[in-house]
Amino acid sequence: MAKPSQATWGGRFSSGPAELMLRFSESVTFDRRLAPFDIAGSKAHSAMLAHVGLITAAERNAIHKGLDVIAAEIVEGKFVWDVKLEDVHMNIEHALKQRVPAAAKLHTARSRNDQVATDMRLYFKSACVEVVAGLRAVQRVLVDLAELHREVLIPGYTHLQRAQPVSIAHHLLAWVEMIGRDVRRFAEVAEHANICPLGAGAIAGTTLPIDREFVAKELGFVDAKGRPQVTPNSMDTVADRDLFLEFASAAAIAGVHFSRIAEDLILWSSAEFRFIDLPDTFCTGSSLMPQKKNPDAAELLRGKSGRLVGNLTNLLVLVKGLPMTYNRDLQEDKPPLFDSHDTLVICAEVLAGTLAGAKVIPAACAAAVADPLLLATDLADYLVNRGVPFRDAHHAVGALVKCAEGLGVPLPQVPQDEAQKIHKEFAKDWPEVFDLDRAMEARRGTGMPSPAQVKKQVARWRKALAE
Repeated sequence: MAKPSQATWGGRFSSGPAELMLRFSESVTFDRRLAPFDIAGSKAHSAMLAHVGLITAAERNAIHKGLDVIAAEIVEGKFVWDVKLEDVHMNIEHALKQRVPAAAKLHTARSRNDQVATDMRLYFKSACVEVVAGLRAVQRVLVDLAELHREVLIPGYTHLQRAQPVSIAHHLLAWVEMIGRDVRRFAEVAEHANICPLGAGAIAGTTLPIDREFVAKELGFVDAKGRPQVTPNSMDTVADRDLFLEFASAAAIAGVHFSRIAEDLILWSSAEFRFIDLPDTFCTGSSLMPQKKNPDAAELLRGKSGRLVGNLTNLLVLVKGLPMTYNRDLQEDKPPLFDSHDTLVICAEVLAGTLAGAKVIPAACAAAVADPLLLATDLADYLVNRGVPFRDAHHAVGALVKCAEGLGVPLPQVPQDEAQKIHKEFAKDWPEVFDLDRAMEARRGTGMPSPAQVKKQVARWRKALAE
């Protein structure tokens, strides 16, 4: 019998791939991280083959024992990866066949197409758990900071201009909400990944009597009631890359959230704001200017968001023109995906560390929030409560602001006769509007920054994060 020119598909070929082609086409340098999932899939597949009588129980046991030895070698760093064997799947199978003769039967009724699809779905389920843990850690730090500084007020900003007063806790809790949506997105990715592809084969399944539901149960692809979930169309199974796009999209959105948080931290730590002092452990200095303390961690968080967005774009462009079903282009789907995973995990760790060491500077916050213009809208509300239509009230307060600027005095110090010239409903008590405590207490509706509402939201998140 002729010797195959390549271990898995060489029977058709008179010679093996060129050395350059091997270097160009190998993926084991990056897909080896799938080894634990590949081994789990192979154990489930061999168990199924024994279950339906395509291999014996003894052969199954030998395969499982050999896979366990290989798994241990990989963990210990003793396993030798060979780029000539192309990918993680063939490296493991080749090593197994050298030790276990029955391993020659392992690939029965299986293609690398449905094999890698299974590996990746197992990977996604694991990756989402890791990412969510990192996001939750950031949320816990933020809730701690919010509870610690519930009484500290700062200006809220729109267009990066002072707008209305809020507590810094309310601002921090806004970030918690943002990251909460990221958590839900990754939970959805994990849910979408929970469907077993194994058994779809290369494109059209197999004529052999396999049991896909058995494999699904073995690998934990089950619904809330323990019922197996398998992909319903073999062609879509091997062509589908939606999970890659969903994971990369969720990572990109989370990265953009981190970037926006980082931008606020950068602004707040500047001398112009000075609301917070970032920890030395997440800042660096200047090689020239000895006084500098640069918010490098926050700046890198802001910068890495572009990397995450780029990875999503990479994947979208990769799949946009591919015909059904599997095409070798899809080998390139893993590097950007793995990079998004790793980048987001370390970004979450860095953000949590930066926030945990941040110190709020109450005096600077108090000086900024003392600006009476922050309560101009409250003054319009004062007129509304006296029966003035809001548009008229808005115009009147704007005119009063202009008057204060012309007189060179703070808004509450505009003389009463001048205020009366602008609108008759400016009664003698209108300057009382400029009481911050009163203003914050008045914002008591759901989702608003009154002390009571902030306390309620902190308690809500404490409970949610403890679950």
